Amino acid sequence: MAADFTEEFVDVGGSRIQVLKGGSGEPLLLLHGAGGNAGWLRYVQALAERFTVYAPSHPGYGLSDRPEWLETIPDLASFYTWFLEQQGLEGVRAIGFSMGGWLAAEIAVNCRHAFSKLMLVDAVGVKPREGEIADIFIISPAQVTELAFHDPSQAPEYDQIYKQEPTPEQVEIAERNREMSVRMCWKPYMYDLRLPDLLARVNIPTRIVWGRQDRIVPLECGQIYQRSIPGSELIVIDGCGHSPQVEKPDEFVRLALEFL
Repeated sequence: MAADFTEEFVDVGGSRIQVLKGGSGEPLLLLHGAGGNAGWLRYVQALAERFTVYAPSHPGYGLSDRPEWLETIPDLASFYTWFLEQQGLEGVRAIGFSMGGWLAAEIAVNCRHAFSKLMLVDAVGVKPREGEIADIFIISPAQVTELAFHDPSQAPEYDQIYKQEPTPEQVEIAERNREMSVRMCWKPYMYDLRLPDLLARVNIPTRIVWGRQDRIVPLECGQIYQRSIPGSELIVIDGCGHSPQVEKPDEFVRLALEFL
């Protein structure tokens, strides 16, 4: 599969931000989860056949700088409104994955012209009443990976992503990503109690996508998002865990393109 994308570094408020960019057409912003930017995977390439995809590494993740003032997800949302403004991307379509879904929701609440359409994929950010969000900071990365998939054998890139021996640089980046996620998401763990009430402000088409067998973020959280965002829809993918874009990429891309 062709990986025709470029890696750029853009300056936002004095911080260098790593951005993967490729494809053609209207812009589409991808916001990664707590594990960091997994790169130009199959689903990204498929989306890039219809859109110009922007896949930044959040400040403090990957090769992006971390501003000293950035401590919380709302801080990160403020940073991204600056990024969007500076890159001429206001009104962009956006997909947020897991922690990136929480980030996208915070941006949409605080800046109503940031996005034109929004997809939240197995997003954290709201507190479940019955279940709980798995604590990924007290278990090993291998255990997190195991929790994230319902059936790894149906994920075409599973071995490529998770079975390769990481380089020292990749290990260092993974540790940096984890440290940044702990900084922003630890207390309270992976949610903002204000968010469900504030989501009533979101006035753009919103599709929420969830793996039915998600063992990290319970489906209940998707239902809370759907009830809280006016006019939003929840689509549940059967036989799928926390990362439908990797576990069932073809079905995920179909749902994304149909909506976007």
